[in-house]
Amino acid sequence: MSSDPISEPASPSKTPLLHMYHSYDHGLPVKSEPLITVTTLSSLENGDDYYNDVDTKKKPGFWRRMLMAVRRRRSVASRGNNLTNMTVGRGEKRVPKQPRSKKTYTAWGCLLAIFLVVFFFGLVHIANVILGYVSMLKDDRTPAHGRHRHDRWGTNDASYLLDITRDVIPIACHSHNDYWRRVPLYDALRWGCTGVEADVWLFDDDLFVGHNTHALTKDRTFRSMYVDPLAAMLDSKNTASAFSSASTNKSGVFDTAPAQTLVLLVDFKNNGANIFPVVSQQLTALREKGYLTYFNGTTTVKGPITVVATGNAPFDLVTANSTYRDIFFDAPLDRMYEEPTPLRDVSQEQDTDDDATSTPAIVTSGQGTVGTSPTSHFDATNSFYASVDFRRSIGYIWFGHISHHQVHTMRGQIQGAHKRGLKVRYWGAPQWPIGLRNRIWDVMVEEGVDYLNGDDLEAMTRLDWGAKRHTGWLGTQ
Repeated sequence: MSSDPISEPASPSKTPLLHMYHSYDHGLPVKSEPLITVTTLSSLENGDDYYNDVDTKKKPGFWRRMLMAVRRRRSVASRGNNLTNMTVGRGEKRVPKQPRSKKTYTAWGCLLAIFLVVFFFGLVHIANVILGYVSMLKDDRTPAHGRHRHDRWGTNDASYLLDITRDVIPIACHSHNDYWRRVPLYDALRWGCTGVEADVWLFDDDLFVGHNTHALTKDRTFRSMYVDPLAAMLDSKNTASAFSSASTNKSGVFDTAPAQTLVLLVDFKNNGANIFPVVSQQLTALREKGYLTYFNGTTTVKGPITVVATGNAPFDLVTANSTYRDIFFDAPLDRMYEEPTPLRDVSQEQDTDDDATSTPAIVTSGQGTVGTSPTSHFDATNSFYASVDFRRSIGYIWFGHISHHQVHTMRGQIQGAHKRGLKVRYWGAPQWPIGLRNRIWDVMVEEGVDYLNGDDLEAMTRLDWGAKRHTGWLGTQ
């Protein structure tokens, strides 16, 4: 046995670890040294530098620690490669990396081709949908529309204005806020609307027409804008001649439909009790000539003009005379709801609600409520329209589609009004986007609404608005 003294292991701080790293980096076996450097596995994993027992640096930050972790992973991978090379050098056979086969490249090529085709048609579809929404935001006008052919429109020629409805076909639409038109009354008649609306204010024993008091002027009165022009137009169409005589059956304002009545909706803006007798007095010119629809105590006799009172109009004054009345009420449509019988299936995009059979709440203020009571009865003897605010009664339209519950509510209201002999009208329906507006109009007509209420007269009287189309890259949709 040798008596040589056993050398003491050297401290890790005496020989830097860099020597060991260089040995592995060059793929050379580690030579025995007089002094053996001992280092622990935890030191290598933690990336400790020359001194393990003394921490002379501050604790590294987050990004510093991340960088150190990346370096440690690379170091471990490098050492693994070096060990592999060393093993191969000792006589073991290294397995070469197999190249990818032609089938693999073919499969990846097919997948890429399919992806590109799907991606291309996806872009085309998205572009087509975007272009299609243009028709929802902007209505397309029909230049050759048969109703827009009045070259002399806007003229002050009285004979032309009296004959403006000669070739016009009447449409069941209501000219909302008609006094805002370029030429009030005549503009609506030119497009064929069978309902016009006038907001009246009582000041100084006269009725002025306007949306608010700031819009009132001395020359814009109920008589000058509506009563007198209608009387003159009806006089020209009911004048006795050598070929005809005056008849008790008066012709209306439309030559193509002489029996068609024109609804004159009078919106009482301030005190309804004071406005009512003034309106009745100013209608004398139409009443005396037999131009008004009236109730004779037993039945309603239709005339060329049907006057309907709305807004703050008092129902009790409208029905005060039980033997004769020629001013009818705009009844509250929401109070006429009945559980409807199924008429048709709603479209597939309409959803279903659990409360579809619930009765809508009754509104106790606003249009159709002044002078009424819970026991008030509305029918064709005292009312003509049955109206309600669309958004308040039907609700907000979400995601561009009217829901099953909303259609159900509308159907119940329409059914109740028709059983009473009244004409249904919704006001305040969405007017934009155009596609949504047309969709709501379509549903209204299908469910039985009698008068479309709106501001765009041309759109309401266009015959093809129910089949709205837009043209995209892939054709007409």
